[in-house]
Amino acid sequence: MAKFIRYLICVAFGVSLGLSITLSGQENVQPSPSKLNYPLLIDIISTIETYYVDKIPEQELIQAAIEGIFNKLDPYSNFLDKDAFSDLKDANSGEYFGFGIEIATSDDKVTIISPFPHSPAAIAGILPGDRIVKVNHESVNAKQLDNVLKKIKFHSQNNLTINLSLSRSNSDDVFDVTLKPTMIDVNSVTTELLGDGIGYIKLSSFQDDSTEDLIKQLNQWQNKPLTGIILDLRNNPGGLLDQAIKIADLFLAKGRIVSTRGRFFDANSDYFASPQNLFSKLPIIVLINKGSASASEVLAAALQENKRAILIGEKSFGKGTVQSIIPTLIDGNAIKLTIAHYTTPKGRDIHSIGIEPDINITTDAINNKQSMPIIDELPPHEKIAKDKFVKSAITWIKTNT
Repeated sequence: MAKFIRYLICVAFGVSLGLSITLSGQENVQPSPSKLNYPLLIDIISTIETYYVDKIPEQELIQAAIEGIFNKLDPYSNFLDKDAFSDLKDANSGEYFGFGIEIATSDDKVTIISPFPHSPAAIAGILPGDRIVKVNHESVNAKQLDNVLKKIKFHSQNNLTINLSLSRSNSDDVFDVTLKPTMIDVNSVTTELLGDGIGYIKLSSFQDDSTEDLIKQLNQWQNKPLTGIILDLRNNPGGLLDQAIKIADLFLAKGRIVSTRGRFFDANSDYFASPQNLFSKLPIIVLINKGSASASEVLAAALQENKRAILIGEKSFGKGTVQSIIPTLIDGNAIKLTIAHYTTPKGRDIHSIGIEPDINITTDAINNKQSMPIIDELPPHEKIAKDKFVKSAITWIKTNT
């Protein structure tokens, strides 16, 4: 038991130290007496270990205590063991092993935020907004999100297939998919020059090198006779907030980009654009849909509310919180913790609300040829340009410049 007490104290100390290093400088650290009743927690675990009818390993009790803590928090906060922490770092660098889906809760349902391009989930036809109703033929609901994530993580780490039963957001019909994990390369930035001098940028996520990669691509367009830019944020589940802020700054010469508010001093920040920017005189169209979440919503709102871009598409997902990765001192683990809410340049909290586009085009409407006849008059001269949302953007640029 003495070993366990030392372990628990080390965990508590590691969490506290990780928070202070990550979220505040030394000048902001103010000591405060602990309000946690550690002896009570230790007494409970010790009593269970001594008297409970079945033998439960000490590590399982510790894990259960950790899970109980995170069950009190939002679905975006969780404990990352060494493998999960390593997977997250790999994902931020653009490569990881898994199924390629981002999951959260929406409208009290376990919901797909977005599948990554070319991932097993995308190949199987999973779409943003799909609801997971069963995992391996067992029913699930929003309260079981942590268990769903654990099952998906377990199958991924052990290279096992998983069966998901899903329904579309606008239907009660259920369909099954079986996914096998694979190595996924996420190229966060792809670009292409379309006809009529329109530059197309697809941002699939916000990774460590996203801004650097985008600048390299944009520099190649500096001497091109461009007439407009399309920034495609559809099915972009987010990623690193600092990358979204830097990319917004590339296109803004002034104005607030985003504000964050939390309990820690350094979780409270206002981010503003610097005077230097690229393609200042070109119109920008941003494409969003229900799979656009988190950091992609930060970028979209910054360009929309500073009147630098027109948003076309569907209302975005609505994730208005900021997470920080806080390493512990024990065994290379970490805590992914929601540390702030963010608001748009005009002070709006879009959490569970989403961002409304300036021109709303639902998937159903855009597939109806009679609803937008002007769109279909454009010749599809590029593979990307055949995308009806992209056609909408091209039409707007051509008729407003």
